[in-house]
Amino acid sequence: MFRLPAFSLRTLLVLIAAACFAGLPASAGASSRIKDIVDVEGIRDNMLVGYGLVVGLNGTGDTLRNAPFTQQSLTGMLERLGVNTRGTNMKTANVAAVMVSANLPAFAAQGTRIDVTVSALGDATNLQGGVLLVTPLMGADGQVYAVAQGPLATGGFAAQGEAASVTRGVPTNGRIANGAIVEREIDFQLADLRSLRLSLRNPDLTTAQRVATAINTYLGTQTASADNSTTVQLNVPQAYRGGVVALLTDIEQLRVQPDLAARVVIDESSGVIVMGQDVRVSKVAIAQGNLTISVSETPQVSQPSPFSTQGDTVVVPRTDIEVDEEQGKQLGIIDGSISLKELVDGLNALGVSPRDMITILQAIKSAGALQAEIEVM
Repeated sequence: MFRLPAFSLRTLLVLIAAACFAGLPASAGASSRIKDIVDVEGIRDNMLVGYGLVVGLNGTGDTLRNAPFTQQSLTGMLERLGVNTRGTNMKTANVAAVMVSANLPAFAAQGTRIDVTVSALGDATNLQGGVLLVTPLMGADGQVYAVAQGPLATGGFAAQGEAASVTRGVPTNGRIANGAIVEREIDFQLADLRSLRLSLRNPDLTTAQRVATAINTYLGTQTASADNSTTVQLNVPQAYRGGVVALLTDIEQLRVQPDLAARVVIDESSGVIVMGQDVRVSKVAIAQGNLTISVSETPQVSQPSPFSTQGDTVVVPRTDIEVDEEQGKQLGIIDGSISLKELVDGLNALGVSPRDMITILQAIKSAGALQAEIEVM
């Protein structure tokens, strides 16, 4: 009897599942891959931070008198190198104290290189041309996980003369590509896990249930369940024991249609409004208008006739007042259960600006006619 190889059988199952999902009523354009909407517990970056010195600056470093931590660090570094500078008055301006930050990727092996970001801590004006000396990078647990060193690359520059100066970008911030070497690995055995937790990046109960249904349909067994709006619990099937990576590779390509709550996001500082497609408005009447009062003062000078022996020169006030009530504005009616496009068209028909539209949306919400959540940034 002919028997398919294991990899061929898995490929066949993927094709069959893809064909099944192709027949679902959800449109392909609205669906997303599971890998794009969830994070796997344990697969994450870790933030690192360190304190170091940048040397080789062209007189744009810290002023040692104003940055005592730079002088202390420089003195301590020189002592470790066998140079005693205690009690001396150092005036160098070619050194800057900096904070070094980096992200340690998941499963980064010892000896792997990662990028680092270097930011001035004192009153240095430009880090261009500087070199970062050996800087240990520590995690939140206080352990050293990487060591950084190398020349900086800044995206900005600064130049000045006696009467003018120019600055572009931020010259006190720079990066070192592959500037740190990982010295300690984070122990996490993904392949030996018996269960996984998938965390939705945009929490939603319906989306979580759809993810669990898609996984169970593909695997042919009830191994995934939605615990809440954020977490989907996945028990590793017997066929994938010791092969969790293969399981994640198979299910992360499955497509689901995310479902989001109706929401209106408002940024009052910039006047930006973002509305989801499920925003609905009950029948409501809207009137929008502004009362503008403009007061202008144009004082005039009154003086006596030429060669007159009587009279004084005085300032006579002149005041002009204009009142604009925007008489053209009328009451407009927006029908109930309208779509997002109809809502936008109705508000635009009233001739309102984005900032006035923010006030109108908040007023509609207060009236109980806006069936959506308003989030003010």
